[in-house]
This record gives sequence, structure tokens and C-alpha cells, in this order.
Amino acid sequence: MPTNLTPEARKKWNEASLARRPHEKLQKLQEFLSLIPKHKGTSRLCAQVKRQIATLRREIEESRKRKVGRGGSRFFIEKEGAAQLVILGPTKVGRSSLLASTTNAKVEVSDYPYTTQEPVPGMLQHEDLQFQLVEAPALVKGAADGEARGLQTLGLARNADGLILVVDLSQNPREQLSLVLGELQKARILTQKPQARVEIERKHVGVGLRIVLFGRLIDCSMQDVEAVLKGYRIRDAMVKIHGKATLDDVEDAIFESTIYRPALVVANKTDRAEATKNLNELIAFTGNKYTVLAVSCKNPFGLEKLGAELFRALDIMRIYTKEPAKKEPSPKPFILTKGSTAADLARLIHTDFYRSFSYARVWGKRLRFSPQKVGASFVLEDKDIVELHAK
Repeated sequence: MPTNLTPEARKKWNEASLARRPHEKLQKLQEFLSLIPKHKGTSRLCAQVKRQIATLRREIEESRKRKVGRGGSRFFIEKEGAAQLVILGPTKVGRSSLLASTTNAKVEVSDYPYTTQEPVPGMLQHEDLQFQLVEAPALVKGAADGEARGLQTLGLARNADGLILVVDLSQNPREQLSLVLGELQKARILTQKPQARVEIERKHVGVGLRIVLFGRLIDCSMQDVEAVLKGYRIRDAMVKIHGKATLDDVEDAIFESTIYRPALVVANKTDRAEATKNLNELIAFTGNKYTVLAVSCKNPFGLEKLGAELFRALDIMRIYTKEPAKKEPSPKPFILTKGSTAADLARLIHTDFYRSFSYARVWGKRLRFSPQKVGASFVLEDKDIVELHAK
């Protein structure tokens, strides 16, 4: 964990955080790195900063290529549909075949390794929802350290709502999955819910510091958290603390937030002779940590289950709204995480709706009486129909 940083180092980090131009941010990060005391407690911090520097250098180089007309890749994919899921995996495991078999994407499927050089999106239909699947370039060992455009690929994963981890059942799927999970871990992208998660969102000067606790603090107080943040000159920000968090978790998030992205393991090539044995070994290896969906993009087999498995892994639900004067609800649902309340729905629609919330009427199969008049804290379920009423 980052420890014993001097006031000068903390000041330089704040300057780097506030820098908006890539060249300026790069310079400040390099200066900050030189000020970090080198000992065991700061080794992970140094690695994080070096990855950020490498990412900036690549972005600057790509921008320069585009300006001089030499192309340059575009790795950012704007989100569409109910959720964006990035397809990750080593080369030749069937990432392109999966995208081509389940979406409308025009993608090149080739026997040659590393065919995919830039992300390719496509839309997967699941009932009345669409999921955006994005095939990412192949992950290689060292991707989190900048090998083979790994930083851009992992940036796609960080920006997504969830991940599809593809392995090849004709080879060694345990080894392939271990490689992908290892690079995600080094990039601070978790595929299992962590004990603590801290999000720091910088705000405009004058807004002030707001700390929202969704879990509880371990061996520290809200005043201690505020003191740590202000020690790094973070005075205008929204800070959300989930789970059981320590001061180390808060300080760690200042430099590079650890994020959680739900993941589904897709085991491809069930048509191969070695598939059954390797699939059993893969399931034993993952235990109860991951759902493994066995498919064959060649036959095809198992692909019809992909939408339902993604819906379950994302832990989301569909809520349909109805205007008081109308009989039928809107055909397009709002997407919320499971456990969300009527107040969360009102906030998602508009902050004014949330502030003026009075009550809601809910139609649902589980309810004894439908519709049922409920308050702001009422927990919704998938396919509920909700009619909101304001004061």
C-alpha cells in the first residue's frame, strides 16, 4: 500500500490528477514517480503509476498518428443497449466466432493468430433487451504492463459493464483463464465482488467533499477518511465507500480505483475430442466462483443460452413504467441493479422526480394485490410495472 509519501509528492499527485492535457498529465506523473520513496510499501503504487504513464504515452502517439494522417487505432466504443460486455481471451480461442455467431457484427474470422487489431461491436438480442458485445484484441502475457496494446484492451474492460472470458476447450482452458484473470488483476479489474470498493469522483471547485458510506469502516472513522483525502488535496469530490473498508482502501483508491466487473466464462469448441475432459477440469478449477457456459460456435451449440447467462451475471432487472393516464406500460424497460427500490427508479428517471417522490403503484406477479401502493424504500423485482406519483 502507498505509505510515507512526502507533502511534495502528495502535491505533485494532486497536480497530475487535475491536469487535463495528456502531455501535461504525463509530465506530472513522471515527476510524481520520481518523488515516491522506493520501498516495499510503495512497490504497487509505482507499478500503477508506470501503467498510467505507459497508457498516456500510447494515447499521445495514437493521437499524433491521426493528426498526420497515418491512421491510429480507436479503442473507445460508445455504449449501446442494456449493457456493454467485452469479449476477452487469448488468441485463437474463438472470440471472433462468438461475436459473429451471436450478433449482427461483420467480423473477420480467421485461422491466423491476432487477426483482431481493434475492438469490434455487435448487438445480442435477449428477449426485449439488447446487449452490446465488443470483441477486444487478444490478451497476451504482460498486457497489463503494455504488451501488444494490452493497456488499451484492458481499458475497454474497465469501461464495460461486464466481461465474457473465452477459452478454448481443445487446448488448456485452465492456463488460458489464468492468463486472462492474472492480467485483469494486475490492471486492478476484479471479477469477484471485493470486500471493499471505494469510488472517488472529482467535482468542480467549491462543491465540497461528500462521503457516502454504503457499508462500514474498519478501524477508522469518517473524520479519518476526510483527513486522508484532504491530505492529498481532495476537497471537492463525491466519495462512495462500499463494503468493509479501511483507510488503506481509501488511500489506494486515490491513485487508481479497483473496479469490479462481473464475468461469464465461455468455454468454446465443445465439438473437439478433448472438450469433455478439459471442460470438467475447467469447472473444477473455477469452483463456485464463475459460471462456465460450454458452447460450440462451429456446430453451433449452447449459444442460445448466452443472453440469459449474461442477464444473470450482470445482476440486473427490467422495470417498466406506466403513466397514470395510460393503460399500457412503456415497451422499453429501465435497467436497474437487483435490489433497487422505487426511489432508485425515480432518481434514474430524473432527480426532480426523486426529490418530489410521493408514492408508487406497482404491478407484479409476486404481489398479493396488484397494483399495490408502495413507498420509496419498496424493493422492485424483474418485470415489475411501476407508476410513479409526485407530490
